[in-house]
Amino acid sequence: NQEFMGFDFYVDNNVLIPQPDTENLVEEVLTIINSLKKEFKEKNMYVLDLCTGSGAIAISLSKILDSNRILVYGSDISDKALKIAEENAMQNCSKVVFLKSDIFKNINESYKFDIIVSNPPYIETKTIEGLSEEVRKEPHIALDGGEDGLYFYKQIINNAKKLNIDLKIFKSNIFDVVDETTSGSPCYLCARMRRGCLYKEAKRLGCNKIALGHHFNDVIETILLSMFYGAEFKTMMPKLHSENFKGLELIRPLYLVKEEDIIAWKEFNEITFLNCACHFTEKVSNKEEESKRKEIKELIKNLKKINNNIDSNIFTSASNVNIEAIIGYKKNKEFYSFLEEYDTKGK
Repeated sequence: NQEFMGFDFYVDNNVLIPQPDTENLVEEVLTIINSLKKEFKEKNMYVLDLCTGSGAIAISLSKILDSNRILVYGSDISDKALKIAEENAMQNCSKVVFLKSDIFKNINESYKFDIIVSNPPYIETKTIEGLSEEVRKEPHIALDGGEDGLYFYKQIINNAKKLNIDLKIFKSNIFDVVDETTSGSPCYLCARMRRGCLYKEAKRLGCNKIALGHHFNDVIETILLSMFYGAEFKTMMPKLHSENFKGLELIRPLYLVKEEDIIAWKEFNEITFLNCACHFTEKVSNKEEESKRKEIKELIKNLKKINNNIDSNIFTSASNVNIEAIIGYKKNKEFYSFLEEYDTKGK
């Protein structure tokens, strides 16, 4: 065991031994948090300890602050380190939540932290071999800070900028309700209910637009889904006015952007997308045949082997409809048949 900030921590060769010098970092963070207490009097404060190792910094902060309004998280790339951190949290009766992540890469985009503290690896790679034998016994992953020793600091700064988005997060029980009320695929009902929640929250915040992330591939997949499983031809619109919430407009800024380009942009910027958190997704995550959209996606992929423009042609067809060659169509909830004008045209 190693004493740190008055608490006992278990350590082994998978984590760096907490050093007395690091207590200065904890004390500095405590000073900053105390200076912000008035600002966070009515809301929660979120603190992240990056490269947490044994969890000494995160757990010490959590124990000393001892507040339900200050939520402390710790992250690390090492499974072994996280296991030790969780054992230390349990040993010290701490409420710290630990996450596995290489810097910010696997930290969900829904998280936004008010304070980020870190004592990451900071030794230049080339100098590690020249360190004392005692220091070299420490885990290499906890020492190596890259070519200039500043790799982790640069990553923390860059990723913090990427996450600097003003988020308003609100909770709902939609997934639980849908899970209990539907026996088949709940996706349609879930989407409708989530849309309603978004509209209500947007109105409450005084917004006049809601931007959804549907892209080019979603549009053409929706067209085929409607034809194959809904027996109608319709598409996903680039924008539309809300019928139930006056003054609100729904827009799709990525309407013309292909999925592959979005994925490339994500990987280039090292951003992690949100996964759907519904129970149905969990159940079928390994059963792709149960998802109609994945079925359509596979169909389009195979058709593109025959005609590489197949996706663009499907997309264009929705804005190139020949009414003269349509048997019937609906407008304003009324159905029109070609027979209504057929005899008149023949005279």
